Amino acid sequence: MENKMFCYQCQETAGCTGCTMSGVCGKKPEVANLQDLLVYVTKGISFVTTKLRTEGKEVSEDINHMISVNLFTTITNANFDYDSIAHKIEETINAKEELIEKLTDKSNLPDAAIWNGERAQYDDKATTVGILSTANEDIRSLRELITYGLKGLAAYSKHANALLKDNKEIDAFLQKALAATLDDSLSVDDLVALTLETGKYGVDGMALLDEANTSAYGNPEITTVDIGVRNNPGILISGHDLKDLEMLLEQTKGTGVDVYTHSEMLPAHYYPFFKKYDNFAGNYGNAWWKQKEEFASFNGPILMTTNCIVPPADSYKDRMFTTGAAGYPGCKHIDAPYGKTKDFSEIIELAKKCQAPTEIETGTITGGFAHEQVFELADSVVEAVKNGAIKKFVVMAGCDGRAKSREYYTEFAKALPKDTVILTAGCAKYKYNKLNLGDINGIPRVLDAGQCNDSYSLALIALKLKEVFGLDDVNELPIVYNIAWYEQKAVIVLLALLYLGVKNIHLGPTLPAFLSPNVANVLVQNFGIAGITNVEDDIKSLIL
Repeated sequence: MENKMFCYQCQETAGCTGCTMSGVCGKKPEVANLQDLLVYVTKGISFVTTKLRTEGKEVSEDINHMISVNLFTTITNANFDYDSIAHKIEETINAKEELIEKLTDKSNLPDAAIWNGERAQYDDKATTVGILSTANEDIRSLRELITYGLKGLAAYSKHANALLKDNKEIDAFLQKALAATLDDSLSVDDLVALTLETGKYGVDGMALLDEANTSAYGNPEITTVDIGVRNNPGILISGHDLKDLEMLLEQTKGTGVDVYTHSEMLPAHYYPFFKKYDNFAGNYGNAWWKQKEEFASFNGPILMTTNCIVPPADSYKDRMFTTGAAGYPGCKHIDAPYGKTKDFSEIIELAKKCQAPTEIETGTITGGFAHEQVFELADSVVEAVKNGAIKKFVVMAGCDGRAKSREYYTEFAKALPKDTVILTAGCAKYKYNKLNLGDINGIPRVLDAGQCNDSYSLALIALKLKEVFGLDDVNELPIVYNIAWYEQKAVIVLLALLYLGVKNIHLGPTLPAFLSPNVANVLVQNFGIAGITNVEDDIKSLIL
């Protein structure tokens, strides 16, 4: 196998064109290529499930879950474990062969559905089925845009599935759309339409997860979170999966071990359910990309529940664990079927032998401004807008990253006029959520709705304001969008916003490398998508 790869699915891709020798994320070519093969065989099984549905036959939840986890596994920074990915390919091929036998019409199956190579053939096959196997640049661009949106949708579906919430329509669409990326008869116009339809199901997927989270844990409420440390040994949990946190907190009760959140797990503190745990200590550290130094100083074990893994340093690799779609070679993986309890006893016993976390900061941060909480504040918000105290809302949701150019978002937040309010979700907030930006008539100038999937709350808030002010178009609201993106969950959020009719979204720090000039032009002309420039000029064009 050639020691080369091609990957451009994240914002930090090399030269904003594509990683070819090794991933900026730390992904090696052999892993990147195997992920391409996993996507390929997942498209193949999706073709078969879609055909089964057209024949009126059922597709099991287990197959739906497999497909979602497969896609989630290939999201940036989720799984670096070659053997784990190879095992998923083998499982998918075996499941697909069984499903083919259920087809009445076995004709006209594409190679992705037919191929059933042995493990020894995976590496060679992987080099032939990657991104560049689609020759036409615009078709390739749209296929990848759809696929990355579906990866984000799959991630949100997986989180909902962990809470025993499923939506057969979302699963059926995800598989139908994934299979459609194999169809050479589809035109650019067909794929543009499918892209927007992906956005529609992105809204549905975020709604499903919102309902799963809130029905299990209550509606987020305004909460002050400690960012210092206690004297007990601790476990640090990172990622997005709230069910994993629930199981960990339940198993650490009375053990003398505290649990701290990291990065995208911070919003767990906003849910009423988790406040009953006395050992739920606070949040430790910042966004995902700072984890090497922060995981070292934490001293205790770390549980990675989803993506956002940075290849670990030797100083803590032996105390980093993975679960769910996450994986890293040399790190212990703990899992269990949906609805079953994962056994975190090994992590807890290790924690008891570790020193308490080293304090890296003190103070508090406030969040919990999801849709229901903001609706309760609606009268105050509307009054502040009507009397001119609030002139603009700026949606600064999305992702953080290590690129120096992302300091733009800190400086942008600082430069905003004091009559503007930031609406945020995702780890992009770490660029400004510890700044002292004050409040407007008691309304904090940074309203944190939660995780990246809680961008759904921001959409609901916008639609509620549109209703309150009696407007016909959401774009008539005093809301502007300056969104930072990094990986594929940000892609499905973007497509969801486009489906909802939101226009003039600014994306940064760079536009996606997977957008061909022609596809980018479609987004610019139809939706007003634009990049960022510099703080001064963007403040003038967006705010003033």
